Amino acid sequence: MPYPNTLIFVDLASDDPDAAGEFYAEVFGWEDDPRLNGNYHRMVPGQNFNLPDGSQSEVGNLHLGIYNVANARPHPDLDGVEPRKLADGGRGARVWIMVSEDDSADRILSTAERLGATILWRDHFWAEFGGFNHCFRDPWGNEMLLWVKGGENPQVPPNFTQE
Repeated sequence: MPYPNTLIFVDLASDDPDAAGEFYAEVFGWEDDPRLNGNYHRMVPGQNFNLPDGSQSEVGNLHLGIYNVANARPHPDLDGVEPRKLADGGRGARVWIMVSEDDSADRILSTAERLGATILWRDHFWAEFGGFNHCFRDPWGNEMLLWVKGGENPQVPPNFTQE
């Protein structure tokens, strides 16, 4: 079997990439790397994936992009094309973020909410994948699902919903 096609990047839509870059830098602690005069931001989570012993491997974490809906790059037409606005109504991108052991879902959610995000839910356990999750919608309509590993024999607190 040939080597599969590989996911290399995911971009989120924003009508203000500078503000979105600052938002994600504060919420998740990622490096905000503005490109193309602020019309595109590369969010760099930093460091590399960890090995089972906790040391870093040679494999770098995936990056996330934030593009300007007014002129989404790259595109053959340098002036861009329609539509030039955020999607309105309905669902948008959903991005799953593993919460670091030295951070907490509560801190992330409270920071996101303070910066204009809407909390969609807290304190849910999904047995299918053995993890605790929480979710917010950023000010541009993208949903961020926070994931905390449940471990071998997860103890679900009584206040958590479950499925």
